Amino acid sequence: MTDTGIVKGSEFVRKIQKLGRKHGVAVKWVPARGKGSHGLLYFGSRLTTVRNIKDEMDKGAFHRMLRQLDLTAKDLE
Repeated sequence: MTDTGIVKGSEFVRKIQKLGRKHGVAVKWVPARGKGSHGLLYFGSRLTTVRNIKDEMDKGAFHRMLRQLDLTAKDLE
């Protein structure tokens, strides 16, 4: 997370894309697959749902999404 502990959905998606490039893992953001403002984020064979990418996500949602992708916050540093 950032110094303030707040991450927007778009920032989360960018960090996951950067991590995927670094490790050679396919990352795909599919906003059309979600309902309403939600979208799916694929990291290799794993996936998570990202709520509105314009909104800030709370700490709990951030960690749940990382857990679904089998990642930790340290992986994004």
